[in-house]
Amino acid sequence: MALVLNIETATTNCSVSLSKDGETLVLKEDNSAGYSHAETLHVYIKDVFAEANISSKNIDAVAVSKGPGSYTGLRIGVSSAKGLCYALSKPLISVSTLESLAHQVKADDGIIIPMLDARRMEVYSAIFNHKYEQVREIKAEVLTEESYIDLLKDNKVYFVGSGVAKTKELLNHPNAIFVEDKLPSANEMSLLSELKYKKSDIEDVAYFEPYYLKDFVAVKKKV
Repeated sequence: MALVLNIETATTNCSVSLSKDGETLVLKEDNSAGYSHAETLHVYIKDVFAEANISSKNIDAVAVSKGPGSYTGLRIGVSSAKGLCYALSKPLISVSTLESLAHQVKADDGIIIPMLDARRMEVYSAIFNHKYEQVREIKAEVLTEESYIDLLKDNKVYFVGSGVAKTKELLNHPNAIFVEDKLPSANEMSLLSELKYKKSDIEDVAYFEPYYLKDFVAVKKKV
């Protein structure tokens, strides 16, 4: 049983929740401002503690979405989580961004494919069954009209996340179900961080790094 601060910054959704025993007590998030995490994250952290009327000293752990996702977003989230862990002497828990995203789909059968938009026709994705058991590793893949055809033959396949829009343009199959307008949220982190806390599945605060999946590539700004 734990009181956990959950931080999600892997995409444009800056999201913070305070959870108890795996249930979200307070959620603060906003996707409308784009990548404004540096300005808003600590405001949201302060807000969730104030709304819950709980002191930060009373939490049992800090959980952070570990990626894959935006390089800058992940750096901000992990740096903030580490700082809180050091300041409060609390353990750090990492939660897979794609696993958390998969939990936004509720299904009695079939396959869940959480996917985050990457460059051009590429997505970061993983594959889970309807019980949220991971059945394929996380990888970066370029989408084509043949993507996931073998899965679609015999299963309902739920696509969720920011990569859905480009996937929908390519796949026209009756078993393809597109769950649109969803981004990773600290709300779904609540259960996952609780499960990890119970197992003492924590990170080394000094050495933990986000899971970028691909190396950061700097792009020159057009003049």
